[in-house]
Amino acid sequence: MNTLLTWLFDHATHIGLTLWMAIGIATAAHALLTRRDPRAAWGWIAVCWLFPFAGPLLYFLFGIDRIRTRARRMGLKTVGSPSPAPIEHPFDVRRFADGGSHAIPLWLEQVVRTADTLSKLPLLGGNQVRALFDGEQAYPAMLAAIHAAREWIILDTYIFDNDFVGRAFVTALGDARQRGVDVRVMLDGVGRHYSLFPITRRLRKRGIDVAIFNPLRLLPPALHINLRNHRKLLIVDGRIGFTGGMNIGARHLTQNPQVRAPASDVHFELRGTILEQLAAAFAEDWRACCPRPWQPPVLAATPPGEAPMGAVCRALIGGPNQDHDRIARVLQAAISAASREVMVMTPYFLPPAEMLAELQAAALRGVRVDIILPARNNLPFVHWASRHALEDLLHYGVHIHEQPPPFSHSKLLVVDGVYCQIGSTNLDPRSLKLNFELNVEVYDRALAQTLAAHFNQVLSRAREISIAELQTRSLPTRLRDALFWLFSPYL
Repeated sequence: MNTLLTWLFDHATHIGLTLWMAIGIATAAHALLTRRDPRAAWGWIAVCWLFPFAGPLLYFLFGIDRIRTRARRMGLKTVGSPSPAPIEHPFDVRRFADGGSHAIPLWLEQVVRTADTLSKLPLLGGNQVRALFDGEQAYPAMLAAIHAAREWIILDTYIFDNDFVGRAFVTALGDARQRGVDVRVMLDGVGRHYSLFPITRRLRKRGIDVAIFNPLRLLPPALHINLRNHRKLLIVDGRIGFTGGMNIGARHLTQNPQVRAPASDVHFELRGTILEQLAAAFAEDWRACCPRPWQPPVLAATPPGEAPMGAVCRALIGGPNQDHDRIARVLQAAISAASREVMVMTPYFLPPAEMLAELQAAALRGVRVDIILPARNNLPFVHWASRHALEDLLHYGVHIHEQPPPFSHSKLLVVDGVYCQIGSTNLDPRSLKLNFELNVEVYDRALAQTLAAHFNQVLSRAREISIAELQTRSLPTRLRDALFWLFSPYL
């Protein structure tokens, strides 16, 4: 035994060097084979070799992509699967290219084809989409729909606060359950803990069927901050639905003086055939979380040969269980198709390099590109990181504005006064790669006009950022912003 210890002590340097080389080679090879971005691959290879043992440990903790693997282990699928096969729409899309009020202009045809391939879901006509601004408009409409429910209610939300707004929803849902309505509520495993005392117990006490998406637990360990269900969806009887960026809680009441840190947002009321795709998305999430499956009733389809009136819509289901960044790619296609204007409003702005390039290219070809961000963010480190990337956009002619408080949680894209994309997705890595999101693309001039008017109203109160302002930041501020930008994939 002493001889072995003596030998190990004498050869410790050689053993350590051998282990370092073996681990370094293995981790560098893994990074080389799995990282799709050459800059990321080079970065991790350098870390693994320059920092013995600590580098490979950092790579093991932060460099390995476990997100898609964990998502697939949860048994989650997505509604539709990416395929180059052509989509058969229930109507001829070209009928909407005639300049009518609900037309799909020919220059947006590439957006249609991109979403066809990625979503494998058809565009659906015969819809009505109404914008609801802040909780003052959204919550009364949602509660009225719940009060009028006769058959079934499904509700999916990230945050369901245990405050007076949340309790009003519990009461309405509980009353519906007493009337014999089938009520199902899905809450995210992290989002439900935004309240000190989660509202889950109140819901179950009223006999409401509650499912928890990817719940946190100590044994066996499951403490993932990623893989969160960030979708917001309420559908009642298949006749009316709501989606957008708004959670349930007093935080979205901007006119209530009792709310200390209000968050402005836009939610949407939907009626028509799009509800079938949205209900199917909920059913798939419910199946992954709950052993008792739920099958949404089939909604009445538009009669063959009849061109449906109203907004043309399609659900975009995003999540890390995909092999394609579905929502990000459709957003990029819409920006690249713009011929006149692009309006973007988002609370968190850390888009991928490809989207930044599309925004720059749009500005270079003469498209007016306006991006509205909050002047004061509820996540300061995201605000700091985003400011590091703004100078390149400004240099190419993109206009960036900061709107004053209250904090804006709105997520909007409007292109050429025709195309809108609404939903839960922020323009940051967490939304575009790490969370489960739900957007709806809408071809409708009336909705685009409404959202453009809202956008311009906010723009009139916002302050435009200049290159000079960013360049005159102090050195400590610039270093801080750049440091947090380095960690942007994990913010």
